[in-house]
Amino acid sequence: MVRAFQMSFFDWKIVGSATSEFLGLDNYARALGDEQFWLASGNTVFYIVATVIPQIVLGLLVALLLHKRSPVQPLYRVLYYLPVVTSWVVVSLLFRFLFADQGLINFTLGDLLHITNGDTSWLADRWTGLVAICALGIWKGVGWSMMIFLAALQGVPQSLLEAATMDGANRWQRFRAVTLPAIRAALGFVTVMLVIGGFNVFISVYLMTGGGPAGRTDVLLTYMYRQAFEFLDLGYGSAVSVLLTLAIFVLSVIQLRVFRDRSGEVLS
Repeated sequence: MVRAFQMSFFDWKIVGSATSEFLGLDNYARALGDEQFWLASGNTVFYIVATVIPQIVLGLLVALLLHKRSPVQPLYRVLYYLPVVTSWVVVSLLFRFLFADQGLINFTLGDLLHITNGDTSWLADRWTGLVAICALGIWKGVGWSMMIFLAALQGVPQSLLEAATMDGANRWQRFRAVTLPAIRAALGFVTVMLVIGGFNVFISVYLMTGGGPAGRTDVLLTYMYRQAFEFLDLGYGSAVSVLLTLAIFVLSVIQLRVFRDRSGEVLS
């Protein structure tokens, strides 16, 4: 990390005998004035918004459904959690096949449901490509959110739920007044971790679209990777990585303050 920070101030040369030229803040100024950098930033924000909220909502919903004890509960927990432990490379290649021009998604939407013409080039356009990438992110991440919420639901005081029931509160009122405040710490933890994970999206983009067409589906990490390891502009790539780190740090601090508990202490 320290080395990357140092490199961000240089036109860094990978050849040992070459001299790296000190540029000061030029790499940072270049990034802030680079249209492609802002495009990648916008795609990253879109990915975060489009995946974090569904992962939280669906993860909490599934956790609530699986919270009640039943003989098949362990099986459902495993099934929902299985995508989490599956290799990113494997599922990225699988989703690239599903969203191919002659893939299962086009077949289902076109030939079976007749919603579209069945000829959508999902991975050849910016927004449809991002939709496909976000679909993978949601599918793979719901099980992780579910497990965190399931653990948090174990700590909800049953006495409060029973008291609320005796007072005539319906299911939604019990959830809003008792369950939700009790799992506030877990909700804050999941939100922070999912946002950090959204900033770090890389493998799915790199394998499904490669950042194409013409860099239109690039996110910050794929943009940084291409600058550093394809164009060998390591100084500029390091500057992008430092800016990404700062963005994650600032947003994490803001989120922790938003999810303060009632005593005013930051949740941990």
